[in-house]
This record gives sequence, structure tokens and C-alpha cells, in this order.
Amino acid sequence: MPSSTRRSPAVILAVVAFGVFIAADDLTVVSTMLRQIIFDLEIPLPDELNRAAWIVNAYLIAYVVVMPFVGRLSDLVGRRAVYVGALVLFVIGSIWLPLADSLNAFIAGRVLTALGGGAMVPVAMAVVGDVYAPQRRARSLGTLGAVDTAGWVWGPLYGAFLIRYLSWQWQFYLNVPLSLLAMALAWWALADLPKPLYRARIDWAGTAVLTICLIALNVALLGSGDVQAAGSFAALNEPAPINTTFFYALAAVTFGLFIWIEWRLGRKPLSVSRYPSTDHTSHVTHHATPPLIDLSLFRRRNFSPAVLINFLVGFILIIAMVNVPLLVNVLEFEPQQAAVVSGFLLSGMTLAMAVMSYVGGRGTERWGYRPVTAVGLLLCAIGFGLMGWTWSVETAYGQMAWQLVIVGLGFGLVMAPVGTAVINAAPASERGVAASLVIVLRLMGMSVGLAGLTAWGLYRFQLLRRTIELPNLPLSDPVYQQALTDGLMRVTVAVLAETFLISAGVALVALVVAWWLRRDGE
Repeated sequence: MPSSTRRSPAVILAVVAFGVFIAADDLTVVSTMLRQIIFDLEIPLPDELNRAAWIVNAYLIAYVVVMPFVGRLSDLVGRRAVYVGALVLFVIGSIWLPLADSLNAFIAGRVLTALGGGAMVPVAMAVVGDVYAPQRRARSLGTLGAVDTAGWVWGPLYGAFLIRYLSWQWQFYLNVPLSLLAMALAWWALADLPKPLYRARIDWAGTAVLTICLIALNVALLGSGDVQAAGSFAALNEPAPINTTFFYALAAVTFGLFIWIEWRLGRKPLSVSRYPSTDHTSHVTHHATPPLIDLSLFRRRNFSPAVLINFLVGFILIIAMVNVPLLVNVLEFEPQQAAVVSGFLLSGMTLAMAVMSYVGGRGTERWGYRPVTAVGLLLCAIGFGLMGWTWSVETAYGQMAWQLVIVGLGFGLVMAPVGTAVINAAPASERGVAASLVIVLRLMGMSVGLAGLTAWGLYRFQLLRRTIELPNLPLSDPVYQQALTDGLMRVTVAVLAETFLISAGVALVALVVAWWLRRDGE
């Protein structure tokens, strides 16, 4: 059971949620600032487009890679030290970024903020697990998920406001006082959290190998899932800028090595000794190195089905986040109008996610993991199915909006029960690393989904473009050009609609997996 603290659990939740909101905002805010940042850093386009993409890519990779290590670190040295340390990194990166005078310097600053931001989310989830009893965690994790999602929504809107009235540098100037405030509040609020159950060495070998694996896999997936190629269906025969085969092979080898390291460490008996601490309690020291991720976690009730569902949800979530704006860009020739419409459509989905994340937490406490997860996945399947069957070049934006809201309702319902199932399945000494796996597997699902369905979309586009019927006229004839434009538009929309149908199928697979979720104690 969670230990009592001088601060109420609600106050602690509010404090860690504040930091999570700042990190979530920073994750998406650059999307509306990117054009101005590229201009101010004097990055020549299109020649340097691949390098400029690393402003986003480097952040995402660092965000994912840091999570398993900091989750485990918080288990071993305490949540407060790691959470406040994450905010320190975030502040350093936020000070660095406005001063950056080159692309490489800017990317380095983004990596620093990503390391800090990526560390905050799993530690915050573990904190919730520490201070709330198991039967109350779902509602609290749902609240944390709602705050995280609200930060995603707020980021692009906030970025657009800053670009319109101030400058992109103000995002990072304002991060500094907000983060310092979050740091002070966290140091105060988290002072009485339960202390680590034991002290142990860090699994540096496993950490290094897993870090290489995650970096290699993300680089390979980013190279395979070229969003620009997906949007324009151009450059189909151009060589890939990244040797994805090498990085996939490196990821596979290091993953196998990681499993071997963790298996060996998990088999070693952990001799312990007890000693009195300054607070007159008995602490335990391990004289062997416990694994970074104890593989026995995956044999615990609900753990494996919950993380698998989380991976599949990430797989389909990215399809909505990426392919909806791509489809709108095909239909709207004016870029600014396309951005407005895309923002309108996605805001409905993400706001529904935020609201239903809390509702899903309340429902989980009353009915358990399986019913709430199943309803959420069924809504996802229905929403994506409607999108796949009905979206075309003639579809009204109003229809698109309400169907995306259905998808958002489904995503929101799934987040709390799945995250709570993982947290409750893990022992207290491994709650941090378990929380990190919730986020890492969702993000990896997003990367795999983007790469896989982009490859499928490009393949289908190649096939369907051959079916376009064109008039027997000169290529320069306006009638011929219009017929070609209309044909390419219809084919592109049809391909994107197919990815929505595939997403509906993936949601149904996740629905089958949800059958293995059980109430705690059953």
C-alpha cells in the first residue's frame, strides 16, 4: 500500500501534472514554429531539408531512449531526485535553445529538453502509483493522461500565437520560470514519498545496449516512414537518405543482446544486507546488479496484454495524427487553409481524448480494465472504419470532424485502464520502469505504424496511379493536366482511406487482446 505523506495525493498529482503539461507542450509546439526556426537559423532549403528534419527527429529519439533508464533510476534512487533532475535538464535545454546560432547547436538543445521532458512522464506515473492505493490509481492516471493530451493540443496553438505576436524564442524563455516553479513545487511536494525499497547497482550494460537498440530502431523507422514522401508520393525511386537495413540489423542484434543480459542478471541470486538508516528504518542493499527490466514482469497478471494493447494503440494513433493532415493537404491547395482545417479536425479528436482519459479512469475503478478498454477499442474500430469507408474528395469537413471525435473518444477510454493495469501489475520496486514501458511501447507503436503504413501507402499509390484514365491529348493541354490532377487527388485520398481501414483492423486485434485483461485479484 502507498505510504502516507504530509502532502495530500491530490496536491502531489497536481504538482507532477504541471511538469508533465510543460513537457507535453514542448513536444508539439515546434510544429508551428519550424518554418520560422529554419529561416532564422539560415538553413538552405530544399538542400538541407533532411538535416532540418532532425530538429523533430532528434527530439523524438531522445524522448524515447531516456525513459527506461530514468524509470529504473527512480526505482533505485527515489522519484523526487529524478523528477527534479529531469526539470534541471529541461531548464538547461530551454536556456540553450534561444542562444543557438546553428542547426547543430539547436538540435543539441532540443536533445537536452527531450531528455528532461521524456524523463518526467514515466516518473510522474510512478509517483501516482506510490501515493494512490491500487483501487484509486485509474482515476489519477486518467487525470494525468488528460493533462498530457491537453499539452499536446495546446502546443501547436501556443506556438502559432507566439509566432504571430512575439517570436519562437519566447517558448523557451517562458519555459525557464515555469520549470523553476515546477522544480520548487516538486522538491516540496515529493519530499515524503516512499523511499526506495533497496539500493542496488545500475545495470549499465543493459542500459547501454538498450539505448543503442532504441536509437537504431528509431533511426531505421524514421528512414522507412518518410512523411514527406507519404504526403507527396514523390521521390518513389530515389535512394533512401538513411541506410535502414544497417540500422534494422543493428537494432535486432542489440535487442537480442539486451534480452540475454537481462535474462542472465535475472537468474543471479541477489544477496542482501540490512542496515539502519538515519530515519531509524531498515534499508536493504543488493550486492548484485538487478536487471534494467526484469523479464519476469511480462509473466505478471495483465502486464503483457496491457503493453501489447498500448503498442497497437500507438500504431493506429499515429495514422490519425499524420494521415489526416496529409489528406487535407491534398484537398486544400492553399497551405494556410490546410493548416487551419487540419488543426480543427485534430483538435476535436485530441480534446475528446483528454476528456475521455479521465472518464476512462473513473470507469476502470468501477468496472475494471477489460470493459472500459474494450469499449474504447470498439469506438476506435468504428471511427476508423467509417473514415475508411466514407472519406473521399467529396466528403465534408463536418463529417470528418465527428468521425474523428469518435476515434478520440476511443483512444481516451483506452489510456487509463491500460496504464493502470501495467502500474498495478508491477511491484513497488519496479514501478518506475514499468511506467516507462507504457510510454515507450506506445511511442514505438507510433513509429512502427508510421513506417509500415507509409510503405503500404506508397506501394498502393504505385498500383492505383496506373488505373487513372487520361484523355488522348497533349501533355501540356489544360484538359489533360486537370484530368491528371483530379486523378492523382482521388488515388491519394483512396490510399489514405485504406490506411484508416487497416487501422480499424488493428483496433479489432487489440480488442481480442483485451480479453486477457482481468480484474486485480481474480
